Amino acid sequence: MASEEQKKTKRKTGTDSIVEGHEERFLKAFDEYSDALFRHAIYRLSDRERAIEIVHDTFTKVWSYLRSGHEVDTYKPFLYKVINNLIIDEYRRRKELSLDSILAEEGVDEGSFPELYEGGIEELTFMLDAKKASLLICELPIVYREVLTLRFVDGLGPKEISELTEETENVVSVRIHRALKILKGLIQKNEEEAETKRLNTTL
Repeated sequence: MASEEQKKTKRKTGTDSIVEGHEERFLKAFDEYSDALFRHAIYRLSDRERAIEIVHDTFTKVWSYLRSGHEVDTYKPFLYKVINNLIIDEYRRRKELSLDSILAEEGVDEGSFPELYEGGIEELTFMLDAKKASLLICELPIVYREVLTLRFVDGLGPKEISELTEETENVVSVRIHRALKILKGLIQKNEEEAETKRLNTTL
């Protein structure tokens, strides 16, 4: 029979082998998704340093999860789920407006909206360059910033957003609709201010 020390060594070797197997996939996921997660975090938080920290915390939590013996089948949705939870925690620390109070301000009926389809994405792309989009999205309330970032920055569909935020697709539809409505208002306001400034300059 194997001694207790041999059993411990065998268990340790088996654990080390599992960790080594996870490490390659983990490092590949880091290389593939770290930049996208950083863009996601900076759009959501409007704070570069905090975005860097949140991404670091995301990968730290995932690595700890793996070392504890758990498996990650698909890294992309799992990483977005972790970072989304960390950002929600950050919002709570900042004591921002609650989701309920934000949604209560507007009486938009739930339903399907054209912004969920390709035409909506193309329209937004034509209206905004990347720099302007970044500045304007960061002006939105946090709940709207979240769905626009997931939809247009990360390229996730309503179903994927629904799974990440644990809301129904219909609720996601409403938020995207409201967010784009506010964003288009900001675009129009900026364009009018720019035109007024141009006219005053030429006078």
